[in-house]
Amino acid sequence: MLDHTATRLPAKPGVGYKPQHFAEILAQAAPVGWLEIHAENYMGEGGRPLAQLRHLAERFPISVHGVGLSIGGEGRLDRDHLLRLKHLCGWLNPASFSEHLAWSTHDGAYLNDLLPLPYTEATLARVASHIDEVQDVLGRRMLLENPSTYVAFAETAMGEVEFLTEIGRRTGCGLLLDVNNVYVSGTNQNYDPLAYLDAFPLHLVGEIHLGGHDEDRDDHGNRLLIDSHGAEVVDPVWALYAHVIGRAGPLPTLIEWDNDVPDWPSLAAEAGRAAAVLELAR
Repeated sequence: MLDHTATRLPAKPGVGYKPQHFAEILAQAAPVGWLEIHAENYMGEGGRPLAQLRHLAERFPISVHGVGLSIGGEGRLDRDHLLRLKHLCGWLNPASFSEHLAWSTHDGAYLNDLLPLPYTEATLARVASHIDEVQDVLGRRMLLENPSTYVAFAETAMGEVEFLTEIGRRTGCGLLLDVNNVYVSGTNQNYDPLAYLDAFPLHLVGEIHLGGHDEDRDDHGNRLLIDSHGAEVVDPVWALYAHVIGRAGPLPTLIEWDNDVPDWPSLAAEAGRAAAVLELAR
């Protein structure tokens, strides 16, 4: 039976779990109210990672974030990967499961990247079919994350917000709103992130992501932002986040910091900044 709940996460800050923070999380978790893991790191059998995860799951709601399903891929979903994911979600019973609107497979090969899609009717039908399959196998409603993009496709027939809204309508899935991705994509493709967020179907959002990015210049000297998850959240992204929370009310909010991972006090301070925004909205 399908669990129709988009998320059972509390409307509090969460962080991406890193093993080096294990002891400090248990000793002083505040203000963090939940943890997120990448599914592919916990698909093995036994060992310290799973032992630690089982221990954490006794104290914290856990969000499982997939990076390898290739929801937008042209081929069929990898059934073995999907069954491993089902096994993980079966024993862990996470409060939320999410994946990316992207593709990362071709002709049986896995590409270590989350690649963009053209927003066409054909893509819409393929992504919706894959999401239906994932939700049927897992027996739970999933969240789909908006991507960070660096190029646009000439054959695109609809905007990203329209595409995501229609995916939610066709499949019943929820959405994961990554505010940093909106800022990165808007800067790279010269559109207004605030207008994007004002058009976004906030009633479908079950989780928000905030992360850092790197800045460079393209061949024409224009700003180029890279979604790196390796730095603090910048002030413009905090402002966009506050705008979203002001409209939608408190939502589960993840601080993503996957590269150049800081010490626990620095990560907890970022979560504290999110907690202040959530508290103001209350």
